[in-house]
Amino acid sequence: MTLDRSKAPEYKVPEDFELTPPYERILSNGAKFFFIPTPGLDAFKIEILGKGNRSSLPLEQTLVPSFTMQLLQEGTTDMTGEEIADFFDFYASEAHPILTYGHEGIGLLSTKKHFLTVLPVFSSLFTEAVFPEEILVKRKSQRKLSIKLEKEKTASRASQLFRTCLFGDSHPYGVQVEESHVETITGELIRFYYENMLWQNIEIFVTADFSQSELDELQIQLGLLPNRIASEAVLLPNYHSLDRMVEAKPNAVQSSINIGRLSIPKNHPDFIGLSVFNTILGGYFGSRLIKNIREDKGHTYGIYSSMAEIGDSSYWVVSADVQKEFCEEVLKEIYYEIALLASTGIDDDELEVVRNYMIGQMLKQFSSSFDLMDKYRAVHDSNMDFDYYTRKLNFLKTFTSQDILEIGQKYFTTNEFVEVVVG
Repeated sequence: MTLDRSKAPEYKVPEDFELTPPYERILSNGAKFFFIPTPGLDAFKIEILGKGNRSSLPLEQTLVPSFTMQLLQEGTTDMTGEEIADFFDFYASEAHPILTYGHEGIGLLSTKKHFLTVLPVFSSLFTEAVFPEEILVKRKSQRKLSIKLEKEKTASRASQLFRTCLFGDSHPYGVQVEESHVETITGELIRFYYENMLWQNIEIFVTADFSQSELDELQIQLGLLPNRIASEAVLLPNYHSLDRMVEAKPNAVQSSINIGRLSIPKNHPDFIGLSVFNTILGGYFGSRLIKNIREDKGHTYGIYSSMAEIGDSSYWVVSADVQKEFCEEVLKEIYYEIALLASTGIDDDELEVVRNYMIGQMLKQFSSSFDLMDKYRAVHDSNMDFDYYTRKLNFLKTFTSQDILEIGQKYFTTNEFVEVVVG
């Protein structure tokens, strides 16, 4: 049979796909343990996550968790930071901190052959870290410089000011990090946080090709890790949103724009439909915003809309770096495209392009067992399971222009947007 290379392969949407949930159990320390096997794969991955407590700290101590996590591998009671780095390098391993508003933890990527050798050193980071003062001084200096540099980058500055406008500067999600916050960091604060506030309600996610005996040994060892009872939830302040903020930077060659609003969480019934609306508007390279503002008018290299989570809140935002002299025109065109999509929907051709794109992107995210655990975590954190992806695939295969129109009319017919311009 001769292959006709002038024709693209036929695109087929799968009827359905099955995702096997991870094996679950509770370890001796009370930690939840999740395991997905990876037959034939020599590498293994462990992620150990506890409740994030940054929001419960005074605003001036907002950097304590990040400094704590960054310094975990700078020395333990038995090894210096250099010895730890050399050890992981020798065994082709990588340990890395995981830090968000919702979670704090450590991940480990290594080889099955050496897991019993690497695991004790990895485990020591949970109980034996010493936080050397000289390293802390160095990291504080580096962080101050980083804060200065980030303020000069219009895109970074716009993103920060957008969250400040959205939540308010007295809210943990909206606080602007300053050099004064770095000055408050001390070894005593870090050690207190490490010994009292880290490792609360930990959950452990493992992907590996382990035999039953190896899996049993792993569970015994991980069951020895600290797992503290979660501290009581802190009542966060109310949001105090601002409608608009402009920060002029005369020397900047471009302006960075953020436009958005608070949104709905992933477990909301409308979330999947809203994600489709977002993709059509600005979520991929063939979006309405790209075609209008990049391709037709040439005012930007890239403009995108996205749905984001921060702690227990969600928001939607359009972001772009544009030529300064066309900033106001771009703002008008963004609002025009939002209103147009919310009032008229899409035609059949555009609908099928977006449908095929989103189905392809979704299925591509399940190409490996490591990906499978990552996607499980993404919904597990929202108190859902793999059924979410079945529902999403079904929606992507069947949604109509009317579905998108209803989402637009429900969430985008008011002008209650937060608008930030820096540059």
